[in-house]
Amino acid sequence: MNQVRHVPVMLQRCLDLLAPALAEPGAVVVDCTLGLGGHSEALLATFPSARLIALDRDQEALRLSGERLASFGDRATLVHAVYDELPEVLDRLEVPRVQGVLFDLGVSSMQLDEAERGFAYAQDSPLDMRMDQTTGISAAEVLNTYPPGELVRILRAYGEEKQAKRIVSAVVRERERDPFTNSGRLVELIRDALPQAAKRTGGNPAKRTFQALRIEVNGELSSLEQAIPAAVKSLAVGGRIAVLSYQSLEDRLIKQVLAAGAANTAPPGLPVVPERYQPRLRLLTRGAELPTEEEVAENRRAAPARLRGAQRIREDAL
Repeated sequence: MNQVRHVPVMLQRCLDLLAPALAEPGAVVVDCTLGLGGHSEALLATFPSARLIALDRDQEALRLSGERLASFGDRATLVHAVYDELPEVLDRLEVPRVQGVLFDLGVSSMQLDEAERGFAYAQDSPLDMRMDQTTGISAAEVLNTYPPGELVRILRAYGEEKQAKRIVSAVVRERERDPFTNSGRLVELIRDALPQAAKRTGGNPAKRTFQALRIEVNGELSSLEQAIPAAVKSLAVGGRIAVLSYQSLEDRLIKQVLAAGAANTAPPGLPVVPERYQPRLRLLTRGAELPTEEEVAENRRAAPARLRGAQRIREDAL
């Protein structure tokens, strides 16, 4: 049921960006965020000579995608791993370089749609939010045990929540009375804590807090800080990377890594730029590309998507 409902975001544009690198026989493409396998299935179907390596930290996603991709046989290798473990995964599979890498960041449709996972603020559910339910601490534990100052920092840094202090004061007061277990109570508390003006802008007032908790629980930004440079490093010359992000913190980080790779690092004033200072990447997108209005109309989860792409044009300097 979930698989039918799942619509991959900006699918054709991702395929077009990666296509020139995946047409050659023996090309290897990595889907660093397998989810329900929509992008992976399209990659395998579109590039019949390519081999896929797909990573996900969510065991249930791996199980469902395994069923979906079974017909592709040994062309698809599915691995239980977080995307910052890419170098170790490639090492283990004895794949020195790859021709394509795709990231589709954010929460998968399955995680949002299954109430018991606790990602969605629109329905009351246990405050879990772990993408890998076999490890780590839940959102409830973060809320109930983190010092107030740390909670304020998380809401500000990861949720860009201007009212972080008000929300945290209410959380601390409430958790002493009764620890948090469910999302409904947290949503209500946020509504009550915010001034009227803050409730009138930007959709559900709980959205930013839930985003911040999810990023903290899953270590998303710290993983991404490691993962994007590692993915660029894994590309063979001519290889391409496409990254879909859904919030400004992720997009900023991706932009910085790709822009740094595409920059000339020579000291100013050199008449000829030596090889070691030449750019390693060529940007394939002008800024971040957005989904079309038609796509957003068909799939509301595509609305915040931002797509950036780059091509590896030379080896790293020794």
